[in-house]
Amino acid sequence: MEYFVHSSAFIDEGVTIGPRTKIWHFCHLLGGTSVGSDCVLGQNVMAGPDVRIGHRCRIQNNVSLYRGVTLEDGVFCGPSMVFTNVNNPRAFIERKSEFRPTLVKQGASLGANCTVVCGHTIGAYAFVGAGAVVTSDVPDYALMLGIPARIQGWACRCGVILSRDRTWPAERTLECPQCHDRYRQSGENFQAASPREGL
Repeated sequence: MEYFVHSSAFIDEGVTIGPRTKIWHFCHLLGGTSVGSDCVLGQNVMAGPDVRIGHRCRIQNNVSLYRGVTLEDGVFCGPSMVFTNVNNPRAFIERKSEFRPTLVKQGASLGANCTVVCGHTIGAYAFVGAGAVVTSDVPDYALMLGIPARIQGWACRCGVILSRDRTWPAERTLECPQCHDRYRQSGENFQAASPREGL
């Protein structure tokens, strides 16, 4: 096979799995779910139905991805982090028609035990800290900490945290001390700055 599925995992009909992906103990992938290439799904991961997981994602133990969740390429989901899909659940009222989508963009990291409330977008290469609770959209490269999660700094593509100094002028740039990628402040957020721009 082009991919590995542990004998204890359940893969329903209609699931697609990319090459070199590894699916470990007690996972369950429901129909209509797609998993890209070179992914790792740790023990007791549940995904679906109709969940989209991009290439090179890492989903650690005990994570459930419900209908409406989309992970772009290179997303990291830490152990026991939580997605939701309804904002006002009741056990005795079915609200499947009210599911709200959650999009996690390329390269984002979601720390252990954090919670992402449905209906929001996590920006590219954002970093959500362990135990944080996301209740709003997250900008690209943002470091989100706390309950509810707030921007506490910025993260490089390589994962090194870049502290934010609120006294900087509007056009300040940051350089990662590890990989030397550069970022330009734009309003309240940062964005990647191309070397062709002379930064």
